[in-house]
Amino acid sequence: MRYNQDESSFVEWKREIPRYDQILKTTIGFCNQNGGKIVVGVANSGEIIGVSQEIIQKAFESLEKAIYEASSPTIIPRIYTQRLGEKSLLIIEVSSGMTKPYFRKSEGLERGTYVRLGRSTLRATSDMIKELHWQSHGLDFETLPNYQAQKKDLDLKRIQVFLDNRKNHGKLKCDKSTLQAYHLIKEEHSKFYPTQMALLLFGKQPQYFLSEAMIICSHFQGTTGRDAIASIDCEGILFDQFNQCYSFIVSRLSKSFKIRKPIREEQLEIPEISIREALLNAIVHRNYHIKAPIKVAIYNDRIEIFSPGSFPGPLDLKNLKAGITYLRNPMICKIFREIGYIEKLGTGLIAIIESYEKRGLSDPKIIEGENYVKIILPRVLKKKNINREQKKLEELFALSSEISIEDVQRILGVSRQTASRKMNRFIEKGVVERIGKTRSTRYIIREHKEDV
Repeated sequence: MRYNQDESSFVEWKREIPRYDQILKTTIGFCNQNGGKIVVGVANSGEIIGVSQEIIQKAFESLEKAIYEASSPTIIPRIYTQRLGEKSLLIIEVSSGMTKPYFRKSEGLERGTYVRLGRSTLRATSDMIKELHWQSHGLDFETLPNYQAQKKDLDLKRIQVFLDNRKNHGKLKCDKSTLQAYHLIKEEHSKFYPTQMALLLFGKQPQYFLSEAMIICSHFQGTTGRDAIASIDCEGILFDQFNQCYSFIVSRLSKSFKIRKPIREEQLEIPEISIREALLNAIVHRNYHIKAPIKVAIYNDRIEIFSPGSFPGPLDLKNLKAGITYLRNPMICKIFREIGYIEKLGTGLIAIIESYEKRGLSDPKIIEGENYVKIILPRVLKKKNINREQKKLEELFALSSEISIEDVQRILGVSRQTASRKMNRFIEKGVVERIGKTRSTRYIIREHKEDV
């Protein structure tokens, strides 16, 4: 029998109870993100092997107290058993914490804060720790004041144009109360400061204050990022960046023509709606606190859109396909929606998938890496007779940019030796590439290795 939930940013399988140190780091990572659970008694292949009652009883006696005493703020896990058939599983579960950041007392805040990214638990960077602080106080980076800027740094005429042209809303004057209602200015000690989002959306010189808030677009020859054919830096406010980047991408793609009665219709090689939605997703959901640009790379067989910051919610493709959405920058999303760039929240990925299916193109992919999210839009038709095992691997790579031999064992349901042999065949075919050695060996799809 196989466990009914795959490993993800909020589920981790373990054959047996891991070292206490590993349990603590993982529970801290779950608390700092979206919550999650460690399921003990599940093999790497997903097969339920169970845990003995003696081990379960020992865990009940010690784990909760140990996690409580070693964490700060204190974490009280929910530890329970789940019976499936004749076998018992031990579940260690925590919810998303309300007083982030959580950290390991013995290591301190700077070294002992962990986050869950994809299926990995990683030590948080200083930028991540700051963001966790803001989350615990109900703050978003977008609405924080920029103390180096003044109200004169905002283009008030452009704000008024936005207020005059909002969809399904009446007209408003660009006065103090309106600017505050949209979180475009903040008052502190009788002084008014533009917020970060105000500079991004309506600033006269956004990059003067947020130098990396831009998009770098590059068109590369072949399928690797070595020889650039053309490149452009998209700067200015976010609306201008979107328009510049979208135009660049469209100009670099091939077009075909169809005659329908007396009209000749032009069709881009991939659906234009997929480019639009993927680019909008990168702009409105990126982490602007991270000093890195959005990057767009065009290759012969795909387009990659790389956005700084982890996914703002648990990355579950089933939920995303169902239209469930998470917002990192709710006010930026609100303004993009009111001006007409976004129709409905949660429909972007659905539109991308449906447009690709209609055209018979290879499936788009979303990859969450270490503090980045990448959307891949293939430029090739779907392979009709793809090898079943290769398809399973591609589905696995859709969830992570790199996989381990244990992941291969789990997804294919084979032994470690068989998994290694199969991966060697895929390496020979040029499908994947091996990185690292011995126990740290990882596999990546060849098309994912280039820099973006």
